[in-house]
Amino acid sequence: MHPQEFSRRRRHLMELIGSGGIAVLPAAPERTRSRDTLYSYRPDSDFFYVTGFEEPEAVAVLIPGRPRGEFIVFCRERNRDKELWDGPREGPEGLVAEYGADDAFPISDIDEILPGLLERSERVYYSMGVSSEFDYRLLGWMHALHAKRQSSHAPDELVDMDHLLHEMRLFKSRREVSVMKRSARIAVEAHRRALRACTPGMYEYELEAEFRYEFARHGAECSYEPIVASGHNACVLHYHANKSVLNDGDLVLIDAGCEVEYYASDVTRTFPVNGEFSAPQRDLYEIVYAANLAATEKARPGNHWNDPHDAAVKEITRGLRDLGILSGRLPSLLKTGAYRPFFMHKTGHWIGMDVHDVGDYKVAEQWRLLEPGMVTTIEPGIYIAPNAKGVSKRWRGIGIRLEDDVHVSKDGPVVLTAGLPLQADEIEQLMGSGG
Repeated sequence: MHPQEFSRRRRHLMELIGSGGIAVLPAAPERTRSRDTLYSYRPDSDFFYVTGFEEPEAVAVLIPGRPRGEFIVFCRERNRDKELWDGPREGPEGLVAEYGADDAFPISDIDEILPGLLERSERVYYSMGVSSEFDYRLLGWMHALHAKRQSSHAPDELVDMDHLLHEMRLFKSRREVSVMKRSARIAVEAHRRALRACTPGMYEYELEAEFRYEFARHGAECSYEPIVASGHNACVLHYHANKSVLNDGDLVLIDAGCEVEYYASDVTRTFPVNGEFSAPQRDLYEIVYAANLAATEKARPGNHWNDPHDAAVKEITRGLRDLGILSGRLPSLLKTGAYRPFFMHKTGHWIGMDVHDVGDYKVAEQWRLLEPGMVTTIEPGIYIAPNAKGVSKRWRGIGIRLEDDVHVSKDGPVVLTAGLPLQADEIEQLMGSGG
């Protein structure tokens, strides 16, 4: 992402905070996997969104005022011995030279400097939970300032910054959408790779390996643990074992996306292990396919957030009724939510720097209007459990989900994952051709 993008974000956030406010954003701490082994470090999304800085042990401070406000960072110092083991560090000098900081200090000096910055402010904007250790430190500084308030100033409010910052993150800029398109393209190629590679007798984890390879060769990472769910496993929404054999005649549901420059894709396709849908599988697939198209069509500016879900629900309910899985009049079935045992989740969620991205779905208790710049998933599904009561055996154990990433543009929905086949015939053709 271009440095100007981060600078623009900081200016906008400081405008929202206003005079008298101060924003404090800690970096995410490193996490221990076991003993002295750490998980691969991933910056906190809010911290990176504002700074573009990827190192741990850092705190960003934004102080509105003057022409463009002040951007201060506390970070690790350069250290030849530690850098020999763990790689180079930017140090305070690098934050000023490369990241646009107005000033930068060693993280070891934060106790001496940051309380003084807080003391000059009326309101402290902060999001709890990124680092529990830093939460306690900040509260301790504020408590100390209030304890000596008779002889000094102290902030009057501690304001949750989530609403301001997450509303900003909800609307993607052209640069952000461009990165998300790249993330989607890589995910599409990984899904196509899995479609070509799939054969009966493989294990689910072998298909998972196809994704991890395709992501890695493009410099991307998994944006979440891939779901490779064959047969009955597809009826478990967040199945993660990925250890079963792919049996001839079963479907396999793959929910897998990648992360590029900390922007996620989230894609699901369901296809026949042997390359050909059975009649019951195709019947259910066509319902989910119709629901995907109907929901995507509703992802337009001016519609409500829930309109795509309502469209998907209507298609799924009608389709299940037509197959005899549900019985009754369509209006009554919709009113009673008769579809819920077979479609138990929403049709989408915001996506961006986090797979399930930030941003309110309701405003004043009402579904918010869709606006240009938002990006959402569209992911209807049907899941008929192996032990589903009152359902013919021919339908049981089939799970299908079709998920795309959709940019709400001013001209309507733009499917970022459109390069991946969605129609049943197209999937069979791709699997049959090997290309």
